[in-house]
Amino acid sequence: MPSWASGALVRRIPTAPDQPVDVLWLPAAAPRLPFGRIRLRWEKAPEAGWDVTARLGLATGDVHLATWPAAPDDWPRLVRPTLYEVSGLCSALAFATAALELANHHAGS
Repeated sequence: MPSWASGALVRRIPTAPDQPVDVLWLPAAAPRLPFGRIRLRWEKAPEAGWDVTARLGLATGDVHLATWPAAPDDWPRLVRPTLYEVSGLCSALAFATAALELANHHAGS
């Protein structure tokens, strides 16, 4: 990971475990994460492997999603299922929220 980056914004999470997770480098001064977006950060672990951390953007700010300490070199395969599931849950929550807002709007008119 470049020294100027605060992490990598996950753009796309493939369904197949052998495909790479599509990311975009985030500069240190990047704005907070939008709802449902995930930022990854990784660095060499003290002993072996990689220390990988994921943060999730929520309406009130971003929160710690997960940590994989001393993950092996193929850590993207390890973290992909978690990223995929959380991304899907956030999409479902956003859809349900929009439907509820629309229903409330129609009920009020």
